[in-house]
Parts: sequence; structure tokens; C-alpha cells
Amino acid sequence: MDVLILNRAEVEELLDLGALLDALRDGFKALTLGEVTAPGRNELTMPDEAFLLGMPGRLRDGVMTVKVVTVFESHDPSHLATIGLYDQHGGACRAFMDGTYITAIRTSAAAAVATDLLAREDARTLAIIGAGVQGEHHLRVFDLVRDFDDIRISSLYAEDARRLAALHPRARAVEDAETAVRGADVVALATHAAQPVIDPAWLAPGTHVSSVGYRPPDGELPRALLKRARLFVETYEAFEPTPVGCAELSGDEDATELGEVLLGRAPGRTSREELTVYKAMGHVVEDIAAAELVYAAARARGTGLTVTL
Repeated sequence: MDVLILNRAEVEELLDLGALLDALRDGFKALTLGEVTAPGRNELTMPDEAFLLGMPGRLRDGVMTVKVVTVFESHDPSHLATIGLYDQHGGACRAFMDGTYITAIRTSAAAAVATDLLAREDARTLAIIGAGVQGEHHLRVFDLVRDFDDIRISSLYAEDARRLAALHPRARAVEDAETAVRGADVVALATHAAQPVIDPAWLAPGTHVSSVGYRPPDGELPRALLKRARLFVETYEAFEPTPVGCAELSGDEDATELGEVLLGRAPGRTSREELTVYKAMGHVVEDIAAAELVYAAARARGTGLTVTL
């Protein structure tokens, strides 16, 4: 059995962000059409709130994919992942690659797809709450879907906000989340907070809010906001209990899948004043979309190390 091994640097080089956005759009359509086979992710809990998640899945008639992600808050880095691709005919492992970068970039890219669908066309002010890995990737990817001329960054740690803002010519660090959010057209929550990080009263009419943080039992997104806004999710599985679904969405099942909007089955934004919210749960179809692009590019370029097991 010959297995192609790809490290993080190779994965980063091979994964084209424009192609990833298109692949995610296709993946969300496939989710809505029932063309994705994906058992609910399972969790192995460890001491000190650490855990391992197993996420298997298959897109249409493609390869079988399994991502394994671990979260150990006491370690740096705290989030690690690997992805394996398995032949759909004989079961052999075809590729094994770093999944840490894929997990991070597909999360921000999926949020960018949602923003492209739901934010006002003339959105020019972006607020990013959180200056860690997700904040950095949001700063990169959101530029692909809107031409933001004012990007405000807020973090629990001011130095982190200044460091991130220095990476973009139109970004600036602000003193707190309220300053970042008031008057923003798009608000991207990219934290690991266990409690809400914004107040719905700060939001102007017509704002689009994106939330990718995962921290049960509560999390970064204020539940009160869902009573005022239209909610969009990757899949209705987001309403399942964790670890399958999102803690913030417990008890609320009024939402629209991104795939429904992409397929024209449901409207996205319906007015300039409407508040829209995208809440990510993370789905293996996003990892499949990214990993298949990486694998195809690696085969075409001859990148990686092939190991015979």
C-alpha cells in the first residue's frame, strides 16, 4: 500500500484559496441535496476538558475521508489535526496529510462563503473579534469576497490585536469589542470564548454576523441575537447536541442551510436592514473539499513523500 504523505508546509502551498471557496460552495449544495455521507462526529473526552474528535465522511462517489482533531488547551498549539484519504474501491489509504492548517483555513473560508451570500453588497467595514489563528485566517480570506476599506480588530489581549492589524494595510487595532462592532457592516467572531463576546445592542441594522467559535456549553455568540436575526447554518445537524451540533443553538431550530441559498431554494438577505447570522459547527464536507484539492494538486505536481506500508 503506497501512501502519499503531505506535511503542513506542502498543504499550505498546494491549497488555492479561490478554488477552496468554490469547492465549499459545491460541498454546501451537496449537503442540502443529501449527497454527503457523514456519520455524526464522535468525541473521546480527556482530563482538563481536552478531547479528540473523529470525523469520517464521503462526498458523492469520492474517496473516504477521516479527520481526527485534538484540542488540548494546556498545550501550544492547542488544536491539531490529521486527515486520511482512503480508496473507495479497495479501502487502501491513499494519502495522509496535515489537517491543522486545513481545519483553520476551511473554517474561515466557509465563513467567507456565508458572508458573500449574506452580507450587503456594499459592505465596507469589517470587525474581527479575536486575534488568534482564526482571526488571522479571517483577515486573509474575507478580502476575497468583499472590498473592505476599514477592518477593525479587537482581542482580549491588545498586543495580539496590534500584531494582527499590522498584517493588513487597511486593518487597525481598537480598544474593545464594542468599538469594533458599532457601525460595522460585517462582524466576524473568531474566538474560543466560553461566554458571548458581543452585545446585540451594538449591532446596526443590516449587519451580518459570523461566528466560528466552539466552546460548549455556551460559546461566543449571544443567544439573544438569534431572536432578532435570520440564522444560517451549514446543515440542520447544527441543532443536535454537542459534539455534533452547536451549543449556542440548543433549543432553536429556525434556520436556513447555506446550500438552500446556493441552490436557489431559499432566500439569503431579504432587505438592507435585516440582521443575518451564520453559525458554524464545522462539517467534514469542508475538510473533504480542501483535502481533495490538496491531493489532486500534489499528484499533479509530484509533491510529497510516498511511503510503502
